Amino acid sequence: MVLPVLETLADGSYLSEIVAARDNYRGADPERVRVIEYTLGPRGGEGTVYRLITTLLDPDQAPAEELAALYAQRWETENTLDEIKNHQGAPGLVLRSQHPRGVEQEIFAFLLVPHALRDLMDLAALKAGPDPDRISFTRTLRVVRRHVTGQAALSPLAAGPVHRPEPA
Repeated sequence: MVLPVLETLADGSYLSEIVAARDNYRGADPERVRVIEYTLGPRGGEGTVYRLITTLLDPDQAPAEELAALYAQRWETENTLDEIKNHQGAPGLVLRSQHPRGVEQEIFAFLLVPHALRDLMDLAALKAGPDPDRISFTRTLRVVRRHVTGQAALSPLAAGPVHRPEPA
């Protein structure tokens, strides 16, 4: 679908109009929008062209370059939520606690694990050199799970209760 260019703005974005799908043929109730086109890919090379459509019409209040950068950050947040929901937890995962404080503790743990893994990925990137965003969260999670599971193979409770002699 090609959007009509009503006015080109100083920052390279342009004003256009869109209509709801049900009104497409009639063109009823058009909504004025601003279209920001930007390319992601290798510098100087061919990249993918993206079009960001927003109702923020004033380029002085919301510059095109700033909105495009914020949109990329939004997707990083979406990816983090995906990591928590789909990769960290098992499908159909249900919190195990029977008490509100326990549920709260489990939720905090689910939120802290990706933070700790991202910190580990940043440290690995500092040593190896790649951009931390290029390191796979899922692979990092698998490595940590294998390592932690191996460490947890020996339970400190397996030996039974510890008897400490009374001080004399």
